Amino acid sequence: MPAFGNVEVTEAVITAGALPVFSDIDPLTYCLDVSGVEAAITPRTAAVVVVHRFGRPADVGRLTEVGQRRGLLMLQHGESEAPYDEIAQRRQRAAYLDLKLRGVRTPDDGDGHTYQQYVVRVPGNGRPDRDAFARALRARGVDCRVPVKAPIHRMPAFRRCVSLPETELAVDETLALPVDASLTKRDMQRIVSACNSLGGLLQPAF
Repeated sequence: MPAFGNVEVTEAVITAGALPVFSDIDPLTYCLDVSGVEAAITPRTAAVVVVHRFGRPADVGRLTEVGQRRGLLMLQHGESEAPYDEIAQRRQRAAYLDLKLRGVRTPDDGDGHTYQQYVVRVPGNGRPDRDAFARALRARGVDCRVPVKAPIHRMPAFRRCVSLPETELAVDETLALPVDASLTKRDMQRIVSACNSLGGLLQPAF
């Protein structure tokens, strides 16, 4: 299972009497990386827990293929679906941001993305740059938020000695920008203007 968010899923696994084993994520989808899952499987593995993130579905086809080949259960944790017209409006706003934003890495627009959250990567020196960027955006009236504040495998209750570099980098660099259906054209222009005026790169916020 992934360590990128979804503490409640980890708690459910433990409640069921199983031991969670964390695997790294694909840096584009923020869902489980298939090759990492294969490497983490042992004779004691019973199931793969697939978690869809930010409205971007995991590679269920390839993960199911791995599960079938290794005789594992495939469990999925989905996100609540919005009405189609709301999803269409979010996609429209996401397309606008994809086109206009500079200095941040925009999300992968793979098949089926509903943009429950529009998550960018703020490049630089990791979390200090991302946090400074977020504070500067809020000061300019943009309601942004950090989607995952800590990886589960680093939390005291679930601590594991495991290397998950893509997970930890995503925790340090990701920032969710608003794409709500209620946002006006002027709101979207303000988001772009605020982001682009910062250039995506700030001095580390020590």
